[in-house]
Amino acid sequence: MTNLFLLLQDTIPAAATDSTATVATSTEESVNYFSLLMKGGVMVAPILLLLFFTLYVIIERALYYKKVAKEDTRLIDDVRTHLTSGKVDAAQMAAARSGTAYGNIIESGISLVGIGRPLGEIEGIMEKTTNVEIGQMEKKLGWLGLVAGIAPILGFIGTISGVIKIFYTISITENISIGSISGGLYEKMISSGLGLIVGVIAYSGYHYFNMIIDDFSLKVQKQVIQFVNIITTGK
Repeated sequence: MTNLFLLLQDTIPAAATDSTATVATSTEESVNYFSLLMKGGVMVAPILLLLFFTLYVIIERALYYKKVAKEDTRLIDDVRTHLTSGKVDAAQMAAARSGTAYGNIIESGISLVGIGRPLGEIEGIMEKTTNVEIGQMEKKLGWLGLVAGIAPILGFIGTISGVIKIFYTISITENISIGSISGGLYEKMISSGLGLIVGVIAYSGYHYFNMIIDDFSLKVQKQVIQFVNIITTGK
């Protein structure tokens, strides 16, 4: 019993010491990651600004697409019901209530149906409205493409400037050591890694949103065809 008590006395302080050391090490590592990032050079600041701007554009565009590119499966059915009953104003109101790009395009066609315009003119105005909606969706995507190209370049510039400083210091001090070269080099390569990460985020967002726009274009063409069938055949 005495031996067990002595064993516990030795074990508990050791466990507490190990736990404290683990927490301290974890805290130190988290601080080191931040300080390591700050060692990336002057190019880290503009790259971080590009990161925040990229995230803003991605979030803003995602919320916009969620609102306007949402397909209302009941829209065409409601428009068909009203138009076949001769209620053009009700059909136009149903399209306007949807609050989506689909609704805006269908509404532009219904507005000409009400005044008896020919089919070619109706299709023309719907095509123009579609182009306007797609233009609104493509707005700000160019910034993502620009960031995808600029961020990695800024990172490489930071690394190159850091390497130049390292070798300039060596030429002045005439002190060549693996520690000074490798330590300075890995710090300067942080800017390259950060630039590539920001570039990948912007590049992914750019192409993902373009996929959404392509999907919208396909679906809206189907709805336009259905709408033309309604006003020509009543079905």
